[in-house]
Amino acid sequence: MANQLPSFILRDCMLYADRQNKIGQIGDLMPPVPEAKREELRQAGMIKPRMIHMGYNALEFSFTMAGLDPQTLQLFGLAPGVETPFMVTGALVDEDGTVHSAVMNIRGKVYKPDPGTWKGGDLPSNSYAVDVNYYKLEIDGNPIYEVDDFDIKVGGVSQQQSIRTALLL
Repeated sequence: MANQLPSFILRDCMLYADRQNKIGQIGDLMPPVPEAKREELRQAGMIKPRMIHMGYNALEFSFTMAGLDPQTLQLFGLAPGVETPFMVTGALVDEDGTVHSAVMNIRGKVYKPDPGTWKGGDLPSNSYAVDVNYYKLEIDGNPIYEVDDFDIKVGGVSQQQSIRTALLL
């Protein structure tokens, strides 16, 4: 009988920004969300339109920090062609006690270092937004998604290979 207890529940996570460990500094983070670019198509003889997938939307990643961290602030405004590596790790725990590792490798550019509102006696929330050029998610070392400007792999399998072959690439 298969385990019917809740599993893969995120219990804790960690961010590394430009290979610097940010333990105890990150408030929350929003991982990249792959989303298909869709367009409606209705042609002759069709009784209803259907959504056609036309590639993928740009990826973003964001996180917040209570502190105004100089190392993280200096990740903004880097020269063209310079990307920052980020790594997010997560501890996913099943209700039976089994622990799984989730790892996201991200490369991109910080485009918005927002220092938030400053008010004496209130904890600030500094937010950072990143344009993502590369994203890979693995759970227990197994590839889930890998996305760059030219391909998307799901479960380690290219979803664009036949198109790339047709383009003689």
